[in-house]
Amino acid sequence: MKYPAMRNELLSYLKDLSNWDYQNDCWVNGKCPYGVEHDELDYAIHFLFDDTVLSDDPESLIGVFLRNKEEADSIRSLCNELQIVFEKYGTELSDREYINLVEWKDVLMFAQLAFRKLSGTEIQHTHNPTERNN
Repeated sequence: MKYPAMRNELLSYLKDLSNWDYQNDCWVNGKCPYGVEHDELDYAIHFLFDDTVLSDDPESLIGVFLRNKEEADSIRSLCNELQIVFEKYGTELSDREYINLVEWKDVLMFAQLAFRKLSGTEIQHTHNPTERNN
């Protein structure tokens, strides 16, 4: 793997994108975990859509910081879900508004699947975003 640090950055974004509690606590309420000074949805979006070609051509990053086609496919699926949200609602909503959309549960699910695929790890969450009251 050519850029393991970029892989670690991607894993961090995938973990954050798969965790509604983290998003609400840190992105919305500014109560980030120890060691995280500030975080927001924008950081993950820029990494996936602007700073890399993950949203357009994840296969080209196999060997760079993705291992195989299965990892590339999982990233493509997540980016497709995010794109669905942006096409329907635009790109100007607040983090609070995005994470409370009905469609956000699909973003959470695909982010979790991608994280599992890339890390081989299960993510345990205590909060079920489909059960929250808006």
